[in-house]
Amino acid sequence: MPKRISKVILGVGGGIAAYKSCDLLRRLQERNYDVTVVPTPASLNFVGIATWEALSGKKVTSQVWESVEEVRHVKLAAENEVILISPATADLIARLAMGRADDLLTNLVLASAGIKVLIPAMHPNMWHNSATEANVEILRERGFHVMVPASGRLTGSDSGIGRLPETSEIISYLSGVIGSKQDLLGKKVLVTAGGTREAIDPVRFIGNRSSGKQGYAIAQAALDRGAEVTILSANVNLPLPTGAYLIEVESTSDLQAALKANFDQADLLVMAAAVADARPSNVGAIKLKKDQYQEITLVENPDLVAELASTKTYQIVVGFAAETSLNIDEAKRKLLAKGLDLIYLNDISSGEIFGSDTTQGLFFTKDGQQISVAKASKATLANQLLDLVVDKLN
Repeated sequence: MPKRISKVILGVGGGIAAYKSCDLLRRLQERNYDVTVVPTPASLNFVGIATWEALSGKKVTSQVWESVEEVRHVKLAAENEVILISPATADLIARLAMGRADDLLTNLVLASAGIKVLIPAMHPNMWHNSATEANVEILRERGFHVMVPASGRLTGSDSGIGRLPETSEIISYLSGVIGSKQDLLGKKVLVTAGGTREAIDPVRFIGNRSSGKQGYAIAQAALDRGAEVTILSANVNLPLPTGAYLIEVESTSDLQAALKANFDQADLLVMAAAVADARPSNVGAIKLKKDQYQEITLVENPDLVAELASTKTYQIVVGFAAETSLNIDEAKRKLLAKGLDLIYLNDISSGEIFGSDTTQGLFFTKDGQQISVAKASKATLANQLLDLVVDKLN
């Protein structure tokens, strides 16, 4: 398997669309890219260095004359495998076509042997100008990948081709350029995320601390690898991955109904949601008063993943086990008792898992493998999980 590209320079040109690259930076980070931002001096009129440093967590410079002792144009060019420039303005495209090296970004481009991807954004008249067309053709002949701009509303009242594409479209284009795996093309992936809530009365509920971040990371990774993804989302407050189909649920019974309606069409089910084990036997029709809280009688909820696994035909089913210790015996018991193909065990006792962007734990497969996961982003874990099941799916 080829080495995954992970280190990217995000170059930012001096156009109004520069502000959109703040979101692009965040989405690249969510996909586990190590991103260094290199803005042109002109772009700092739109988004300042403080913003880029805060979002990237790294030092940001725009001129060759800054941090000279590091020889940054050579160092960064050697360390990073891809230069992605968004937005690429008409001026920046012209300077690149001429081989200019009058700021840090253009020096980097000349010093780099890596992949170079341009995302143009400009007025339609500038995009269609014969000079810009010639410059784009020159750069493509030299091996640059130049995305065609989107059409739509521009600055002011103008409209037409030249709009910066949406972040999801840029990332999809980048993935195609660098040869990201598309090993889930044609597959239907069903992901549960978040935590179910069981009503006590119209105001209160029994719930859990699950944020849905891991489930949404798995959904995004599956989308990036070409799958058709449906998310059964239980009380999650996160942006929906572009391209995913969303079904919102609240309680365990809601989730049970949604699973039954969608499981037969799925190739892969990932049960990342934290499902409540029990629910109140009686739900108050009106808000209960304090003196009515002497006790709440609970009844056990059904084991949703075990129910589905017992009826599966060709589907792969993955479960999660959140324990207050790395209880390997319990994870193995659940793997067998629930009829799972794979289970991920993590220790939530330190409070670092729920709501966190990172995770660590162990995978167990039904054929006896045990795979340790060192502390990593939930995006990394998502791809590790998919790597473990993709051969069975195919």
